Amino acid sequence: METNFILAGFGGQGILLAGTVLANAFMLEGKNVTWYPCYGAEMRGGTVNCEIVVSDEEVSSVHKQDTDFALVLNQQSFDRFVHRVKSGGTIVSNSTLVSDSRPRSDINYVFAPMTEIANDLGSSKVTNMVSLGVLASVSAIVSKEFLEKAVEKVLGEKKKDLLPLNIKALNTISEGCTV
Repeated sequence: METNFILAGFGGQGILLAGTVLANAFMLEGKNVTWYPCYGAEMRGGTVNCEIVVSDEEVSSVHKQDTDFALVLNQQSFDRFVHRVKSGGTIVSNSTLVSDSRPRSDINYVFAPMTEIANDLGSSKVTNMVSLGVLASVSAIVSKEFLEKAVEKVLGEKKKDLLPLNIKALNTISEGCTV
């Protein structure tokens, strides 16, 4: 069975890094996975998203019309992708930057103050890892153990000094999470 993900935010929030980590976690679990980035010419501030498709079988295609999970870190991404979530799917939102609105009654909503949590940990730069931790907690689609291994693999030796904070962010459970 295929499961589809969209991760979205603005440039500088680490969306593509988060997508790379998630895709690598799936690969480490032995799944088949595709990862497809989409970004504008702007570096910071422009919209950025990536799509991930994971399956036990061969993945049929990258770009799907609808998604099972949307992980959005800003209001513009929420507004853009809430309509692409399948009926019964879930949208996970950064309530620091996304208003708690629920325009559809056929999907699940999770709101967590991801940027606030990252700031409490010492850096807003780990909002992306906090968001992956929230996604793993609510979806049970990937274990945090494999996410940790993927963070280590993706950051590599050159960024080894960033590993402890990223792992901590990944494992921070949001008490301010609303469903």
